[in-house]
Amino acid sequence: MILENTIDKAIGILGGTFDPIHHGHLRVAIELYERLDLAEVRLIPAARPPHRNFPAASAQLRLQMLQAAIVDTPGLIVDDRELHRSGPSYMVDTLSSLREEYPQRSLCLILGMDAFINLPQWYQWQRLITLAHLLVVHRLDTQIPSFSAMQDFLSLHQTNCATHLKKRLSGCIWIEPIPFLNISATQIRYLIAAGKNPRYLLPLAVLDLINTYQLYS
Repeated sequence: MILENTIDKAIGILGGTFDPIHHGHLRVAIELYERLDLAEVRLIPAARPPHRNFPAASAQLRLQMLQAAIVDTPGLIVDDRELHRSGPSYMVDTLSSLREEYPQRSLCLILGMDAFINLPQWYQWQRLITLAHLLVVHRLDTQIPSFSAMQDFLSLHQTNCATHLKKRLSGCIWIEPIPFLNISATQIRYLIAAGKNPRYLLPLAVLDLINTYQLYS
């Protein structure tokens, strides 16, 4: 569907467990916000992630860490809608609720290339492209296998015109090469459990909350 004469910018959506939120998440969000001139990037913590183990920290503490991490950061917003929904936190349900809230706004779901390759494992994954564009963050060490279903999916929907992300509600795939910070939440939890210092891998305000509530130790 094409929007005519719209001046609204696209809304970016970055979901995850954020257990804990770290600088790798935040740099991707800021880079895409600025490079693609997005209206905002919504960071949406999953209550019950369907594709991985249950988070170590509670939903409310992960939300609190997210809020502390983005204080005074233009363009980044915390969206807690998944925490108010029962059952597994399926992204298709989240996008459906956002589409109901913003029926005439372009939505852009942010994915790493590894997540994009594994989309067929997601619940009702083929509906995602009907609800939003897919912004795929590309790393040099992750490639789509040739002659795969996802290569065909990419060929069908890929665009090299950034204007499409604003003037169309959904349906496009945009590949954006961004140098990744080699940081993972698993690494941070391991360091804390081992009694080591994870400072500079995540915002100090987040580390303060981890220490206050003695998370991951």
